[in-house]
Amino acid sequence: LVMDNYATHKTDLVKRWLLRHPRFHIHFTPTTASWLNLVESFFSIVEQNVTKRGVHRSTLALEKDIRAFLKVHNDDPKPYRWTKTADQILDGLRRYCENAGLVRDERTRRVMQRKRADKARSTKTH
Repeated sequence: LVMDNYATHKTDLVKRWLLRHPRFHIHFTPTTASWLNLVESFFSIVEQNVTKRGVHRSTLALEKDIRAFLKVHNDDPKPYRWTKTADQILDGLRRYCENAGLVRDERTRRVMQRKRADKARSTKTH
């Protein structure tokens, strides 16, 4: 399971469920990578178009505006198009892990350095 780092994903209830279902393993996305979670992007769109526009005097008014926005938004759905390739995303994640000190074993560090060197050589020849 791939999840963000939201605290509710780490509760005792979740841990007990995982113990009862050993075939499942959790992989958390980095805390600074909300762009990997598409719902975060959508929440940003809702915030920009609904909640930042004005002050809602009640939760009912807020709900009404959110529902109206969702109707218009869903009437013309568009697929999310990644602007980077998978390799570019993984390279960025590798750099982040290295810079954040998340790569602890020497073998992984050497592999990452070799990949960067190979990529640098290939871009010079093209």
